[in-house]
Order: sequence, then C-alpha cells, then structure tokens
Amino acid sequence: VQLQASGGGLVQAGGSLRLSCSASGRNYNGYAMGWFRQAPGKGREFVAGIGWNGGSPDYADSVKGRFTISRDGAKGTVYLQMNNLKPEDTAVYYCAAEWGSSWSGAPDYWGRGTLVTVSS
Repeated sequence: VQLQASGGGLVQAGGSLRLSCSASGRNYNGYAMGWFRQAPGKGREFVAGIGWNGGSPDYADSVKGRFTISRDGAKGTVYLQMNNLKPEDTAVYYCAAEWGSSWSGAPDYWGRGTLVTVSS
C-alpha cells in the first residue's frame, strides 16, 4: 500500500491544521491507520491511530483533547485535525498503515512525512 501525506505548514500557536493521508494500492481499506511525528533531534513518537472501519481511535496523552483522527473509507483517506497547536507540536508528521482491523501501533507501511511548524 502506498501512503501520501499532505497538509503541513506554518501556523501560529493556538491555530489549527488538518493533515490528510491518501492510501492506494491493493486492499488499502483493510488497514488500520495512524500518525506518528518526529521533532528535531528526537525520536519518532506515536500521535494517533484508528481502526480500519473508523472505530477505536487512540491518542497519545500529549494530544488528547486537541487532535482528532478520522477516516473516509470511500476516499481511502485518513485525516488528523489538529487544534490549539503548541510550539512543541512542531515536527515532521508521518502516516502509517497496519494490516488488520485494529490499530496496535506496529505499522507495516510508512508514508513520507509532512512538516508542521508552530510558531510561538
């Protein structure tokens, strides 16, 4: 499966962005999907994940209440709505796909990242 992320950019603290990840290839709707991020000088960390049918969303504690993950099965697209952004959210964001109905945080495929920069 191929993944293409988009929607990153520069935003002021307190602002919002919506990231999109388009999936294509064989059986792309059979995958649970997730988002990770990697800040400068830090390791990659989990942000959010969602089941193949859009159920059971899971979030990192650092983004709970501010970020929302959703998916449109018909379009093969997963979204990450990010509200009340903070400078510490600055990172390259990656979407990922895990074969199966539920997200467990062990991706099989990764997309290229999209940069999110939050200014203070």
